[in-house]
Amino acid sequence: MRRRPGPSARLKLALSYAGFLFVAGALLLAVVWMFLLRYVPDNSQGLLGVSPNRYLLVRTFAPAAAAAMLFLLMFGLLGGWVLAGRMLRPLTRIADAARTAGKGSLSHRVRMEGRQDEFRELADTFDSMLEQLESHVAEQQRFAANASHELRTPLAISRTLLDVALKDPARDHRELLERLSVVNARAIDLTEALLLLSRGDSGNFTRESVDLSLLAEEAAETLLPLAEHRRITLDVTGDVTGGAPRTTGSPELLLRMVTNLVQNAVVHNLPAGGTVTVHTEAYGDTSVLRVENTGSVLPAELVATLTEPFRRGTERVRTDEHAGVGLGLAIVHSIVRAHDGILDLTPRPAGGLRVTVRLPAEP
Repeated sequence: MRRRPGPSARLKLALSYAGFLFVAGALLLAVVWMFLLRYVPDNSQGLLGVSPNRYLLVRTFAPAAAAAMLFLLMFGLLGGWVLAGRMLRPLTRIADAARTAGKGSLSHRVRMEGRQDEFRELADTFDSMLEQLESHVAEQQRFAANASHELRTPLAISRTLLDVALKDPARDHRELLERLSVVNARAIDLTEALLLLSRGDSGNFTRESVDLSLLAEEAAETLLPLAEHRRITLDVTGDVTGGAPRTTGSPELLLRMVTNLVQNAVVHNLPAGGTVTVHTEAYGDTSVLRVENTGSVLPAELVATLTEPFRRGTERVRTDEHAGVGLGLAIVHSIVRAHDGILDLTPRPAGGLRVTVRLPAEP
């Protein structure tokens, strides 16, 4: 934004300091005049013929007062300029850091030393903002690189299959079409997941009243055949003592959130005999959804990375038809964040994962 040049903040502060000091000096002289000189006799002999009269005192006092006022003005300007420079020095460092960040260097920090005050609080807030911005940019760069790699893989496989078919026209095309169909389906699933993730991040959706308990039952009913096929017990429970766990948001996105959590709990479970528990409740001004499953013991450092796009732990990679694209929990995290909620992932001591979603309750 283009602005007209104007006086600097340092000059304004220096003039303010000098002005206040000049006014204080003038008020002091006025007090001296009102409460001292007014009681001195104004005659030719003075008091008892020995003390000076008002006329002599004024002639003696006025030049000294004028010199003192001039000294106060100059001292106020010089001292104000120095003090303003010292006070505004932290703002200069913050401005330099902002210009450096504006050129693309987000790793620079102010790191202002000294005791806590308004300027250092501003510097710490600015450093925190730069840290979050750098982390967000790095995450977006990793996401773009991983998404490009994931999208390139099915396309490269399709091109290879087509090249093989062109070089061998006598080859059975049915097998080729089946493999191309699988690869194409995976590419479509990945694209839809990326679009859903982008929609959740943008937060552009119509908010409606949603009952989390109904979404949990719908997701469980949809995934019950998958759970039975894997011999997994799927239970849905709820606590209605605090009222229905209702929130406001997009029913479609919230249903996808619950479905992803339940599907993730079913797929990443014990080979047989495992359990998945989906629990909903209202707690004060918060609606809670909790999904727990059995499975292998997960290290805490692995759990901390599960919500990052395309991050798959070694213990959680699947090679069957439900391998996924590595965006399940990333989509959940995006939807929870778009609904002003909190997502908490905790490894269970006996194995498996406990996922807790806290969303603001419907007013």
